[in-house]
Amino acid sequence: MGLRVSSLESNKQKMKTISYFRIIDKADYGRSAWLLLQCEGKLPAVKAGQFAQLRVDDSPSTYLRRPISIHDVDTEANTIAMLVQRVGEGTRHIADLHTGTMINMVLPLGNGFTMPEKQNADTLLVGGGIGIAPLLLLGKNLVKAGHKVTFLLGGRSESDLLRMEEYKKTAPVLTTTEDGSHGVKGFVTQHPVWEQTFDNIYVCGPKPMMKAVMQKARETGTWCEVSLENMMACGLGACLCCVENTTEGNVCVCKEGPVFNINRLLW
Repeated sequence: MGLRVSSLESNKQKMKTISYFRIIDKADYGRSAWLLLQCEGKLPAVKAGQFAQLRVDDSPSTYLRRPISIHDVDTEANTIAMLVQRVGEGTRHIADLHTGTMINMVLPLGNGFTMPEKQNADTLLVGGGIGIAPLLLLGKNLVKAGHKVTFLLGGRSESDLLRMEEYKKTAPVLTTTEDGSHGVKGFVTQHPVWEQTFDNIYVCGPKPMMKAVMQKARETGTWCEVSLENMMACGLGACLCCVENTTEGNVCVCKEGPVFNINRLLW
């Protein structure tokens, strides 16, 4: 008997496209780079929290595509923006590409963040390191929908707080750094903002940080979603390298996530 694909799954598959994007602008931040890419065809609809798989050309040691969060979208200009952290050969190669270079992508992949059910929801968006990337588009979407947004962004030092002016254009920005070079000294969970209450919390960053924020959300009974950063290879749920144990059993983060409600996670 052949494998049956549900109509819902079939629709999800139809939404994925393989497209070429041209780098039309770039900014370098040392360990990371910001890339603005224009789609050669029609840019598909993208939800905040989804990601793309980028093909790495002309890199002999890189065989698989690299998953990168979608940082921002401009449907009128037909562009997306990405923050790429130089971690290994693949991401270094992507971050070092010049303007004018073409990149082949599969997108949009995964499930994005859920918009609040409550009107005028008071939302806190918490990001750590390169985990701040998907929160810019989320923040813009929340503000557009009439919700109140506060960013809480953390890093080891000020150099880890990328593109702060763009976040400030969207909503108030609070920061923490471990060395005290910007904002409150310490971790994001040590910021005084936690004396307030929020309707919704969204988180993306290193796993220890997400666990700490998740614990605060559970203590207060606050609705919370986190975007996991498990190692991904195929982006389609075929290779099983990004499996996460959940209340529903083992699931592929690239397909069932990367965004999860904390009630589904066994952390």
